[in-house]
Amino acid sequence: MDNFFGTFDYVIVGAGTAGCVLANRLSADPGNRVLLLEAGGKDDWIWIHIPVGYQYCIGNPRTDWCYRTEPCDGLNGRSILYARGKVLGGCSSINAMIYMRGQSG
Repeated sequence: MDNFFGTFDYVIVGAGTAGCVLANRLSADPGNRVLLLEAGGKDDWIWIHIPVGYQYCIGNPRTDWCYRTEPCDGLNGRSILYARGKVLGGCSSINAMIYMRGQSG
């Protein structure tokens, strides 16, 4: 990709968990020029770094895309908020600092 910043070998769209890890791994090779794009802002808002802060992040256009599901018959025609992170770190930045480990087997 050529632009006013130069030429890049890799362009990664989305600086969520996977995008950041991928950019880090690709940029470990000094021969690679990597561009990481994120539509949201920095993760420097205080509520991102406090466990109870998720209540200010989810549903807030500053940090969330504010998607909703389509109305569903099984929900009596209601739709549900589908939080998706719009900030550096993606959804991992607005998930209330919860870490869930998968079950073995």
